[in-house]
Amino acid sequence: MARSTFKVLFYVNGSKEKNGIVPIMGRVTINGTVAQFSCKQSVPKTLWDIKGNRAKGKSKEARDINLALDNIKAQIIKHYQRLSDREAFVTAEMVRNAYQGIGSEYETLLKAFDRENEVFKKRVGKDRVMATYRSRVVARNHVAAFIKSFYRRTDMSMLEITPDFIKEFAAYLSTEAGLHNGTIWEKCMWLKGVVMRAHFNGLIPRNPFAQFHISPNVKEREYLTEDELKALMTHEFGDAKLSYIRDIFVFASFTALSFVDIKELTNDNIVEVNGEKWILSKRHKTKVPFQVKLLDIPLQIIERYRPLQEDNLVFPNLNYWSICKPLKKVMKECGITKDISFHCARHGFATLALSMGMPIESVSRVLGHTNIVTTQIYAKITTQKLDNDLTMLGNRLNQSFINVSMAGQ
Repeated sequence: MARSTFKVLFYVNGSKEKNGIVPIMGRVTINGTVAQFSCKQSVPKTLWDIKGNRAKGKSKEARDINLALDNIKAQIIKHYQRLSDREAFVTAEMVRNAYQGIGSEYETLLKAFDRENEVFKKRVGKDRVMATYRSRVVARNHVAAFIKSFYRRTDMSMLEITPDFIKEFAAYLSTEAGLHNGTIWEKCMWLKGVVMRAHFNGLIPRNPFAQFHISPNVKEREYLTEDELKALMTHEFGDAKLSYIRDIFVFASFTALSFVDIKELTNDNIVEVNGEKWILSKRHKTKVPFQVKLLDIPLQIIERYRPLQEDNLVFPNLNYWSICKPLKKVMKECGITKDISFHCARHGFATLALSMGMPIESVSRVLGHTNIVTTQIYAKITTQKLDNDLTMLGNRLNQSFINVSMAGQ
């Protein structure tokens, strides 16, 4: 293997001379590649030694300039050595970019994270929600705590992020932060987004996440079976508030609307199509359009509470937290022991719809998903659904192979 040629030279830019003062430039040369940079230093033209690449003489000005240049050269050598230890091929531009980390767009990891979070925050209320922004901030703070604990520093250059850094960060989230696997996956994905964008923008030479993989191990979500849903619907509550909470949950179970979409549902969103009522709107979270046909049960619920409507809202004065806790009591009173949250209504809808033979593409459209993979997380294939599908397959196979006999019989 040919030996690397590495040089750092300094020179003055005569074309930028002003009142006899010229700016000092630097040049890195490695294996035929060249990168130039500003040293952010100036020197009287008469004081510059072209052959020695330094300020000449022993005046205080000359000594200060040469000390600054020596420091610059030492930093560049340090970056070159670190890159050489990690990379099979190092270019002058890579070393120059490493040295200029302080002045580049993504100078450090936390600064990059902060910048992206600020951009994200501006989208909150438009196509992003505050909860997601807060999750990004928590992930950023975990990265900061990890750097402080593991490296005894307040920040790191983007060029220092290696596969080992990511593995150690994931281990830190498990052992020190005490997070579970799904949350670790989420925090690592926010970090991955920041690092990947730096890589795609050419700010770091390779993608340290290329060989990293962690499974989210998504927790199985609970849902009500058909029998449990019937028990919920037919139960007589002594408390009118619990009855109202039950009705809102049932409405969600038959429309697949999230809580916030029900909260924001107006009479204007309910339109008549071919003589039947439909909900036409956009999901609050993603702004993805969805359309849901109002079946008899949700229509009955709307009519039941129509006298209480205010400001054109179908269900006015809804508060998520005032419903979540009593919902546990609703389920308990109905003899349902599952840990059911309001969001489980969407899972129940998807499961029930698939069990009744509704294509997953249609289920996805009702749920307002942009990707069927997301719908697959919501939709559980029940034993009854499998039994029906396999029975149907068996009947078709029997008809197809009715005249075929097994050999040897």
